[in-house]
Amino acid sequence: MSLLTILLVLIVAGVLLWLVNNYIPMDRKIKQILNVVVVIVVIVWLLKVFGLFSYLKDFHI
Repeated sequence: MSLLTILLVLIVAGVLLWLVNNYIPMDRKIKQILNVVVVIVVIVWLLKVFGLFSYLKDFHI
């Protein structure tokens, strides 16, 4: 996956989240939960893209 594709996906996700936060009337707590879920999903996706997720999956304490 190219760096341009990764940046494009991050920009689209950020713009969509901004649109939802500004233009869809919801309770503040629901927006916070939505923001946290989107951030976690994006972080996990980035870890998978860069190949760190499989390393973390095999990590044992």
